[in-house]
Amino acid sequence: MKQFEPTFESLRTYTAPDWFRDAKFGIWSHWGPQSVPMFGDWYARNMYIEGTPQYEYHLRHYGHPSKFGYKDICALWKAEKFDPEALAERYYRAGARYLMTQATHHDHFFNYGSRINRMNSVNVGPKKDILALWKAAADRLGMPFGMSEHLGASFSWWRVNKGCDHSGPYAGVPYDGNDPAWQDFYHANQEHGTENPGDCSPWYTPNPAFRDYWLRCVSEMIDRFQPDLLYTDGVLPFGEHWMGTQGTPDPAAYRHGLEAVARLYNTSVEKHGSNQAVYLQKDRRPEIYQVGVLDIEKSQLPGIMPEPWHTDTCIGNWFYDVRNPYKQPEQIIEMLVDIISKNGVMLLNILQRPDGTIDEEAEFILDRIGEWFRINGEAVYGTRPWRVFSEGETRVKIDGFTEEKTEWGRGDYRFVQKGHFVYAFLMGAKGGETAVIRSFGDQDVHSVELLGAGPLEFRREMGLLLVRLPERLPSRCANTLKIG
Repeated sequence: MKQFEPTFESLRTYTAPDWFRDAKFGIWSHWGPQSVPMFGDWYARNMYIEGTPQYEYHLRHYGHPSKFGYKDICALWKAEKFDPEALAERYYRAGARYLMTQATHHDHFFNYGSRINRMNSVNVGPKKDILALWKAAADRLGMPFGMSEHLGASFSWWRVNKGCDHSGPYAGVPYDGNDPAWQDFYHANQEHGTENPGDCSPWYTPNPAFRDYWLRCVSEMIDRFQPDLLYTDGVLPFGEHWMGTQGTPDPAAYRHGLEAVARLYNTSVEKHGSNQAVYLQKDRRPEIYQVGVLDIEKSQLPGIMPEPWHTDTCIGNWFYDVRNPYKQPEQIIEMLVDIISKNGVMLLNILQRPDGTIDEEAEFILDRIGEWFRINGEAVYGTRPWRVFSEGETRVKIDGFTEEKTEWGRGDYRFVQKGHFVYAFLMGAKGGETAVIRSFGDQDVHSVELLGAGPLEFRREMGLLLVRLPERLPSRCANTLKIG
């Protein structure tokens, strides 16, 4: 059995397992105590930044953070209606073929019974091992199980809990992060100061003790759950470039990250006889991401990448947010199609309320996605990129963390292949029209089928493939031609 060493040379021999390349679509439970206020992402940080909407909400709803801090929010999280079996089944019916769960966010609260960190979901709040419950549900369905760790940035990200208000009735009163009794949770991170609280740099602290702590915690997660995927929210720890594309990596800076990745892979080798695990991080330099799989948060790539890659996105905000609208299911499906045509895999966060349930709008989105998969799933699972990924002039907007609904034209197609068939997704074509596809050139075409409707008549003219579409198409968006 091949064992991996914690070096770039060894880990760059990594290849993504077939299950990951075949699955294409996963669902993420990005969920924890920060869902309690139902007021969006980064609540644990922004509640300590005077003047932010989350600070104002916290002040008026819970009280001043010198009196009622994030530790008290954690105690309010009960997850009393959390039903992982039912949720996992619903996600599977919606088309997901792997499950990602949050082990810990930047808030340093662990969603399992950690022996290292007392602030965890078994000791505080739900009094449940959230990860163990998720894993049991995933295992029962045969879904690969993943964990996300956002711990690396926590030490510097949470420096704001050491601050105080600069105006008003609590001016100069220290926030509860200054309490020595809670330094193990809030971090002894005074070295990063409290100036410019809106600035998140450095993403990774140079503090050596915290880096050692990170490795101990992530090792505990790997040993406890033997995950099929491990996601780091950032670049490979503890690199200096945030999603950078330039610069020569210093192996010493990445020692902790390399040790964690090698541990993940070797654990999988011992379990399966070969490495079936996937490591996800966000540095776009090949010399870094080749130790695993490149992840691109809420964005994607402009074309086909030789090796599989991954994107993570959400239906709304990252944590439940009463202010934030959701994406429509058609946009999510079209995003998925565009991503898989470029050799990508898509992870979708479905928001959970603090009690563990999902709302009616999320259920609607899942049901619509599931309807589409029941007709078109054949063109998703197990496919690979074709020689071109697209036809037509329309491209998705790639601009940082911006995701907009793409307005497709009638001549826009996305392609994948499996076996002897090419699948052409109709991104903008309407029922009753003639689909005109140029990308086949002189390639022989023997049959054309519309998934969910059956065989269609077609003809070839001057290198074009012309297919007459029925008046009524089976899917609301991204209908699929199976071309043999």
